[in-house]
Amino acid sequence: MTAVSGQRPTAAAAAGPATAGRAAEDDLRALFGQSIAVFASLAGPAHVVETANPAFFATVGEERARVGVALAELMPELADQGFIALLDQVFATGEPYTGRDVRVVLGSGPQAREAFFDFTYEPRRDADGNMVGIRLIGVETTQVKHAQRLMTEHRALLEQIARQAPLTEVLDGMARCIENLAPQEVLVSVLLADPDARHLRHGAAPSLPDFYNQAIDGIATGEGVGSCGTAAHRREPVIVTDIAIDPFWDDFRDLADQAGLAACWSTPILARDGGLLGTFAMYHRTPRVPQDTDLALTRLFADTAALAIERHHIEQAKLAAEARATSANDELARVVRVERKLRAEAEQRAAAAAELAAQMRAAAAAQAATPHPEHCQLGGAAGCTAPAEIKIADSWGDAAWGCPAHVEEAILNVRSVFIANEELGGLTAYVNR
Repeated sequence: MTAVSGQRPTAAAAAGPATAGRAAEDDLRALFGQSIAVFASLAGPAHVVETANPAFFATVGEERARVGVALAELMPELADQGFIALLDQVFATGEPYTGRDVRVVLGSGPQAREAFFDFTYEPRRDADGNMVGIRLIGVETTQVKHAQRLMTEHRALLEQIARQAPLTEVLDGMARCIENLAPQEVLVSVLLADPDARHLRHGAAPSLPDFYNQAIDGIATGEGVGSCGTAAHRREPVIVTDIAIDPFWDDFRDLADQAGLAACWSTPILARDGGLLGTFAMYHRTPRVPQDTDLALTRLFADTAALAIERHHIEQAKLAAEARATSANDELARVVRVERKLRAEAEQRAAAAAELAAQMRAAAAAQAATPHPEHCQLGGAAGCTAPAEIKIADSWGDAAWGCPAHVEEAILNVRSVFIANEELGGLTAYVNR
């Protein structure tokens, strides 16, 4: 079985601040290590390796660990980088040479690696003062350089998070940073968990092919669902060292093969309360077992990703709350406007009704002394025995007398009816309705 379950990233924190602090220190040691001095004694103008310490041979590669061979033959890649020429200069002049943070590419082809050294070439002389060789003393500063780059990149990411840069920008920058810092080729992917933690969505994967990112966007979390789905389900790291034979990748093996992926190490990104935020994955082109430095780098950036994602969720929740408050305020303002409009309309209707009532009272008072029928003429076929008090007329010259109730009814139901102040002749159609 090549899928390995590691410790939960939050286990150290759960054990207390002291334990978490020690875990962080261990990660820093794994990332930056301790420098070890390399030494070699070179003889003659050909710079033949007479003797060297284990650190020197570990640097050049154990497969090349032998003496009695010219350095240019043992490490031919140095010739094109100027190091053999410097040795020739020191041997010819007898003057030592010191280099600081000098870049050197060790090995060739797929096995080549970049390194940095502080080193000194010291002349070796015999009893008569003649040049017989050179002592090479150096300290590899590669990890120091990487530490400086890592801290610079990490600080930049934290500044992005602090200024609330878009989450996609932060995650994409983080992925590229890791890919640049890793000593061997690595392809980084970040997947984001849905709110229900049942599916994973694309977050960032700048170096993976688009067809691959689209295919895994929305994969379920669950046991055996690749490295990421399983890591999300277990809430612990899942290390798949060889995709070609691992059962977790049965459903995705052809897809991985098309993308040229051979190994995948996935770590869940967890919130402070243990909730799932997503997964952080490191893919490799060849089957590979992670080293301590790989795991330390993963933990460092998984925590950084957690910080970025949680900050994003907080900001999104804040924006959503502000949007809801704005919507509620807008709705309240709309309701107030409608209520004011209805109140104004009601007041207008009340004023109109009061005006009509006043007109009817005034007309009744004015016409009280005028001869008119004894009973209301507006009662229709059923008739009305109420006293006739008010005279109304229309624009056609018809007029009639009626009680206040039937007068109001006529004014509301017959077009152009108005209260008359003089005899105009009757409302024939309405009286005989």
